[in-house]
Amino acid sequence: MTGIKSVLSNYVDQYSGTVRFGNDHFAAILGYGDLESDNITISNVAHVEGLGHNLFSIGQFCDKDLEVNFRSKNCVVRTYEGTNLLNGTRRSKNLYTINLSDLKRSPNVCLIAKASMDVAWLWHRRLSHINFKNLTTLTVKGMVKGLPNLKYKTDDSLCPACVKGKITKASHSSKVEFNTTRPLQLIHMDLCGPMRVESRNGKKYVLVVVDDYSRYTWVNFLRAKSETPVLIINLIKSLKK
Repeated sequence: MTGIKSVLSNYVDQYSGTVRFGNDHFAAILGYGDLESDNITISNVAHVEGLGHNLFSIGQFCDKDLEVNFRSKNCVVRTYEGTNLLNGTRRSKNLYTINLSDLKRSPNVCLIAKASMDVAWLWHRRLSHINFKNLTTLTVKGMVKGLPNLKYKTDDSLCPACVKGKITKASHSSKVEFNTTRPLQLIHMDLCGPMRVESRNGKKYVLVVVDDYSRYTWVNFLRAKSETPVLIINLIKSLKK
């Protein structure tokens, strides 16, 4: 967080509450922006009214699953696996300072703000339902133009489209016995058309009739769909003779 609005780029005016300091004083958060220094960009930096120093939030470090260890002369920000990311030095007035130029020498530093769930799910859907781990990788490596420079992390909810896409269904078992006991007890029909190319006598529809018992198949060609009922009735009558 910073008290100088002019150092922030991509600034957005957004009042989002107050910040409480160690002396029980409060200051309003007036907006957010990106802080750029020596080719280093820290996103989602809060603009706090009247703040006299640029401060890192210990709470946000902890929210990113990082460990902050304060000692008598310095402080260390590290991952739970023990990898040191940032080193601070204790100055006068009991302030611990971090030099941003040190960030260039640490390839493991990732000070990306966490995206809200609405933004995270929006980009999840826009990029063909990509998982959030790969979405964050695209952000860190700058592989997608226009993708907000945020850290994407899912909650316990599930994407309905992804759930449906991963559902599997067992194939239907083949029938050993037929339900029908005699010919023409059950017939299957399929009417196709209109075909792109007509026959020489102008027929562009195909009616396929299959007897379920004998599996015998009749194929008939029609000029129009309206001929279908008459053709079926005549076919059944001829077979019953």
